[in-house]
Amino acid sequence: MATLFKEIAARYPQQFEGLRQISGRGEKPPPVVSAGERDPVELTVRRAREQFFAPAVIDTSPASLDALVREVEEQEPLHLQEEQIQRASRLLQAELCGLGVLEPLLAIEGITDIFVNSPTDVWIEAAGQLRRTEVSFADDAAVRALAVRLITAAGARLDDAVPSADVQTESGYRVHAVLPPISRGSPLLSIRIQPSQRPGLGELRNRGMFGEEVAAVLRFLARQKKNFLISGGTGTGKTTLLNALLSSCPENERIVTIEDSAELAPAHPHVVSLQTRAANTEGRGETDLAELVRQALRMRPSRLVLGECRGAEIADMLTAMNTGHSGTGGTLHANSAAAVPARLYALGALAGMSAEALALQASTALEFVIHIERRASQRFIAEIGRLVLRRGELAVEPLCSWQKCRRRSVLEWSPAGQELLREAQR
Repeated sequence: MATLFKEIAARYPQQFEGLRQISGRGEKPPPVVSAGERDPVELTVRRAREQFFAPAVIDTSPASLDALVREVEEQEPLHLQEEQIQRASRLLQAELCGLGVLEPLLAIEGITDIFVNSPTDVWIEAAGQLRRTEVSFADDAAVRALAVRLITAAGARLDDAVPSADVQTESGYRVHAVLPPISRGSPLLSIRIQPSQRPGLGELRNRGMFGEEVAAVLRFLARQKKNFLISGGTGTGKTTLLNALLSSCPENERIVTIEDSAELAPAHPHVVSLQTRAANTEGRGETDLAELVRQALRMRPSRLVLGECRGAEIADMLTAMNTGHSGTGGTLHANSAAAVPARLYALGALAGMSAEALALQASTALEFVIHIERRASQRFIAEIGRLVLRRGELAVEPLCSWQKCRRRSVLEWSPAGQELLREAQR
């Protein structure tokens, strides 16, 4: 294998040189795994990495890496046991194809995010709680090497000329990286991890996101194909709730999802997913959300779902809703349900729509707003409202919301909300 590697390196010198320079150290990549001389497993991994490090040109399948580790052991015997050889293979697999020293963090139950602030400052969010870990990298170059590998494997670029990038990997991770001098000091790495199992409405109710009355209304909105927006701040669970709502839709419907980064994965037999594409280094090939909305309309969707409304695509979405595409939904960043109209006006302006045109379109297209908030680690539906037009202005009429009453919070329903609840409970 060493001979084959040298032949490939000689045939593709530029490609090989680029791999050498990923770490910024020149000839060898940095020791991403702490390779102490006293640990024969880690020493074997370091030797394998230094001699055969070329993830873009060698077979990185588990079987191939296992064979590579065994070859290194034969060349410089450390008398490893079979279990140690297998562990070395797993560590090398994590370095070349996985998350390196971050890989063990994936086993933590409920983990959703990994944040690398410096080689010795690694945090995670799991079960809604931020906490620091004991995981560490060798140095800044090791953090940079992992960031560059993850970004380039996803087809993007990360270097001194392009010091920041945001990609979706084949494994489903959303990776964001920033290099100095944009980041002060160390390279920064943020990894969003998609859960292996997405909660349904029943599981979200059990977690305390909402009670049985709100659950009945949510099921009613999905069943009756009402158009809706889920609003809230960052990390409140908007996509999680949207995914659960889509999972509750009838199986005879065709759902088309449109996203900037693929996060929706409803438990539904007929889902088609579209994802945006950034322009290449020549500025060509970009496919934005607005274009994907237009493409989705040609796919005869039963439901059209926009993962996040954030730009000019709002005009195409409103047009779709007003031309018979019911059951359409999406998410929107807003601090409250009452702030949703202002956000829609701002997005409409990006699409060249006047305030009057946006208000007329939105009031006839969108019906309900479901607003989520987060306090400490608890995410909950704080309000459900109905979009209405009042004296030419778009507004949200509250249907239910949490109110303080004698030192405790109670869910209060307006008369219109009570009517909706009765209809949902029939």
